[in-house]
Amino acid sequence: MDLAQHIRTVPDFPKPGILFYDISTLLAQPHAWKHCVLQLADICRAWQADILVGIESRGFLTAAPLALELELGFVMVRKQGKLPGETVRHVYELEYGTDTVEIQADAIKPGQRVVVLDDLMATGGTMTAAIELIRKVGGTVAGVACIIELEGLGGRDEIDVPFKSLVQFEI
Repeated sequence: MDLAQHIRTVPDFPKPGILFYDISTLLAQPHAWKHCVLQLADICRAWQADILVGIESRGFLTAAPLALELELGFVMVRKQGKLPGETVRHVYELEYGTDTVEIQADAIKPGQRVVVLDDLMATGGTMTAAIELIRKVGGTVAGVACIIELEGLGGRDEIDVPFKSLVQFEI
């Protein structure tokens, strides 16, 4: 199945000059979505994941059904101030400023093999931040998987763990 046929592109969203890759059309097609989840499950099995991490917010859509399929736990990496309880944070650089992501301090046990999931890999900034955050709490990042990779933006080159994507678009 060609998953790219189920991903809508929206020009000038969220601002002029941006081409947005919308997975809502993939989510709306149960056979295509199931195919996507099963392909990601094969990747996670090969990396022998103990737990899955999804990056806010579309990474939650990717990781949660996958965790059910694999009978694994699911942990959220969120923007600062969105998680209850004790958290660990990581501040990272943006083109014009900084951003912060957090994880609950007890969400990952030291040494657990973690696979990080998101819907899309672009420049790799948020993914790199999530990897560093997981390492701060003692997790071992076994790999990163995304539905979409925007080739030409260098995201793959920014991370130091195995990476797989199901659909590639040249930018």
